[in-house]
Amino acid sequence: MSYDLILRGGHVIDPAQNIDGVMDVGFIGGKSAGVAKSLKAGARTEVRDVKGYVVTPGLIDLHTHVYWGGTSLGIDADNFCRTSGVTTAIDTGSAGPGNFAGFRRHVIERSEARILAYLHVSFAGIFGFSKTIMVGESEDIRLMAPKEAAAVAADNRDVIVGIKVRVGRHSSGDQGAAPLEMALQVADEVGMPLMAHIDHPPPSYDEVVGMLRPGDVLTHAFRPFPNAPCTAQGTVRPAVLAARKRGVLFDIGHGGGSFSFKTARAMLANGFQPDTISSDVHTLCIDGPAFDLVTTMSKFLCMGVPLVDVIRQSTVNAAMALRRPELGTLKAGSAGDATILSIKDGEFDYVDVLGEHLAGTQRIVSEGVVLGGKWWHGDDAVGRVVGQ
Repeated sequence: MSYDLILRGGHVIDPAQNIDGVMDVGFIGGKSAGVAKSLKAGARTEVRDVKGYVVTPGLIDLHTHVYWGGTSLGIDADNFCRTSGVTTAIDTGSAGPGNFAGFRRHVIERSEARILAYLHVSFAGIFGFSKTIMVGESEDIRLMAPKEAAAVAADNRDVIVGIKVRVGRHSSGDQGAAPLEMALQVADEVGMPLMAHIDHPPPSYDEVVGMLRPGDVLTHAFRPFPNAPCTAQGTVRPAVLAARKRGVLFDIGHGGGSFSFKTARAMLANGFQPDTISSDVHTLCIDGPAFDLVTTMSKFLCMGVPLVDVIRQSTVNAAMALRRPELGTLKAGSAGDATILSIKDGEFDYVDVLGEHLAGTQRIVSEGVVLGGKWWHGDDAVGRVVGQ
């Protein structure tokens, strides 16, 4: 067996395989070829020394907006993924059935990084979102397009992983939960999970999670009051506990207005960790407070979540939410993606969407990315070539 690439001697953390130790990782033909204590290089093998670094499956950011040029909130996926250690970016509703074809042709198919998408039930997706214009696409029921959404989702199952809807006072106005009801019908019709955004009431947090099915995702799950998942007394709302028990998934979706340290502290104190950590990165939060996925991961690390759990919530858990078991692991035959991280010690300032600051002592930093079995990005001082 001749490997195309070997990552030599890194601390491999692959929660999908319960691997947590110093290992080599090999890649052949664009796929992962597995993990072992020592892998033998062939004459043509590229070997990179990653001793002292953490090697994980390629990070999955379950909530991004990367329809660059097609929506005002879209960022460039490849630029973001290269520098933030993300190999799979999930766009969550930037495009609806009326403009998904353009998103696919001009962004998804041209991107080097893998892009998957939740299709918005709104005909034009999230079209009015900027520093000066804020139009909730779910406010106008005429824009809800369940028939068109079902047809587009069914025709693009290779890249569409679910249906997206945004509800709340800022997103659905006086329509309340009606757009969610329509989106659930579409998800049932095409046999896909749904991701629901929630902002200020109405509808209430309890009403939204009460409508979600096993495998559906509530994003902005640790949002601040109002519509926080915890009570003023710091307990988790019974409806939230009931939803988790029946299989609803809770995603962070940090963004510019949807994550607070106060809520996170309360939830974590009750033993309620998120199922997935995501950035909800877009043009209005990429320069703060969200920044990127590894910054969001760092916030949880600094709040006491063990590193292995933070990585689980950014790899295999996200892959399972997507129903894409070939992602989120370094298991032989899986997608040939890996992320090389360093864990820096020091004094680091983190901020949430309310302006509260957290003084952290650690930061997770992306140092390199393997995509499709090839070294895609990283400082060559990290993972330098040490042999052939």
